[in-house]
Amino acid sequence: MTRRLKLGVVGLSRAFTLMLPTLAWHQRVQLVACADPRPEARARFAQDFRGSRGYADAAALCADPEVEAVYIATPHQFHAADVLAACAAGLHCLVEKPMAVTLEDCAAMVEAAARAGVQLVIGHSHSQDGPVLAARRLIASGAHGRLRMMTALTFTDFLYRPRRPEELVTEQGGGVVFSQGAHQIDIVRLLGGGLLRSLRAQTFGFDPARPTEGAYAALLSFADGATATLTYSGHGRYDSDELMGWIGEMGQRRDPESYGTARRALAALTDETAAKARRAYGPDTPPLPNPAPPAFHNQFGFLLACCEGADLRLTAEGVLVHADDRRWLHKAPLPEVPRGEVLDEFCAAVLDGVAPLHTGAWGMATLEACLALLHSARTGQEVTLRHQVATGD
Repeated sequence: MTRRLKLGVVGLSRAFTLMLPTLAWHQRVQLVACADPRPEARARFAQDFRGSRGYADAAALCADPEVEAVYIATPHQFHAADVLAACAAGLHCLVEKPMAVTLEDCAAMVEAAARAGVQLVIGHSHSQDGPVLAARRLIASGAHGRLRMMTALTFTDFLYRPRRPEELVTEQGGGVVFSQGAHQIDIVRLLGGGLLRSLRAQTFGFDPARPTEGAYAALLSFADGATATLTYSGHGRYDSDELMGWIGEMGQRRDPESYGTARRALAALTDETAAKARRAYGPDTPPLPNPAPPAFHNQFGFLLACCEGADLRLTAEGVLVHADDRRWLHKAPLPEVPRGEVLDEFCAAVLDGVAPLHTGAWGMATLEACLALLHSARTGQEVTLRHQVATGD
């Protein structure tokens, strides 16, 4: 019988809802406990996962003797405190991105995990998507020469989905840089080997009613001379899913005629905070359908990686390789459950002793780049990075 990791969930909000199919259906995980201040969310968890226990806070969950590891899906600014509590209890940690909102918090989290001898893995991140991992293997093989240049473009309606007030405050982890830039930076760092040297960026906010960064453009330089240009906008106009065959971020088919849905829905709201709360896990969450293998991979927009001998374009099926005289699709195997790669990595680290890619040090390096992006935009200066780690370090 497959050894299953007994997992507790800290935070039953939107991030948990998105990861719910993965957590519920993954063959190596058993959900045994949750922590959330909302009794109605805890009651729904007990209904969905028979025999599980619910707690009002992380400290109480961490004292549960059956819990071996925790998935931390609380708001960004609480990640550090939750990880420290889990490490103090000897629990392994899977932490939603971004890892934290300050480098000091990241360093404390890494130190606590090392001191406790537990695994600290950052995810979900779109750099864990199957096509990204397949592209990384192709690049690392050297079959197409060295990677020299990457172009990444993502356009969504992120800023116009219902938000809590702090999600529009940059200093508390709000805006697109922490939540979305962490994905895009993580992807190019993974493909490029991890060692960024410097970064120059501009940020934009086109809507005074959403007073945080809604878009950015950045130029990243790697230690080996490779570069990556990143563009992201969450302003809900152009949708880069068009470039991905109208396959959405979660691997679902999209309707091109649904243009402007998020903006219209937000404009009709009288209580945005309440609308955000309704998107969290609770009594109104639809029942989970029967598990079925996904038809497409998750994706995070257009990405073209230019090597010396071929250009590699990520798709929702794998990697489209453009060589000198032909092109072909290098298919990436689909996970058994959506986003299964995230728990594959975490369980392999905890249960099998396999060194994870997305360690605490890796997450800290990605956060450093996010903070550098904001600093460069404020100062107009190029920022040198000092906490970067190589892939696999």
